[in-house]
Parts: sequence; structure tokens; C-alpha cells
Amino acid sequence: QVQVVESGGGLVQPGGSLRLSCAASGSIFRFVAMAWYRQAAGKERESVAGITSGGSTSYADSVKGRFTISNDNAKNTVYLQMNSLKPEDTAVYYCRVVVVSSADFTQLNYWGQGTQVTVSS
Repeated sequence: QVQVVESGGGLVQPGGSLRLSCAASGSIFRFVAMAWYRQAAGKERESVAGITSGGSTSYADSVKGRFTISNDNAKNTVYLQMNSLKPEDTAVYYCRVVVVSSADFTQLNYWGQGTQVTVSS
């Protein structure tokens, strides 16, 4: 089993910054990828940013130039630095990890519980 825990959400004014963290632990042989998604009220969950084990990154057009995804392999943690936040960034942010399980070496997906980000004056 793998546990995924997000932190760092909160209330911030437009133009402000927040840094989200996502730590994974448990039966992990190796990471394949980690990603951030978000879901605003009344909308479908959407991809925000992703990073592979090799360090390749991808971003939604709506956050390019404002958000940066990074990881710390030693800590099994992925971060999302969010700058120049806008009210439309308000959502619950979820972390998704894709790992190879150390139990049976199958590739599995895990999601965190989500952390609320509210951008408002």
C-alpha cells in the first residue's frame, strides 16, 4: 500500500503565491511519475502539471509561466510552486503518483486526499 499526503493549501490574495507539497510513502519500488490535478466547484478534475522520474515536466496552458512542478527523490516528495495566483485557480488540488509497487512490481496509481486553494481578496 502507498500513502499520499498533500499539504500547503490555503487562502491567498490574487497575485500571491503558495507552495503545495505531496509526500508518498509505503510499498514503493520506484516512481514512474507524479502529477497535480485540480477540481473547482461544479467542474471536472483537470490536469495541472506533471513530472516523470526522468525529470520531464508538463503543464496545462492555463498555468504555464506561473506554476512550477519539482520533486525531491530523496524525500519521495513532489512540489507545486504557484505564483501570480488568480481567482480562477481556486480549487481542490490533488496529487497523483504512479509507482512500481515493491510488493509485486506492478504499476499502480494513487491519489491524495486533496488540499483546498482559495484565491480571493
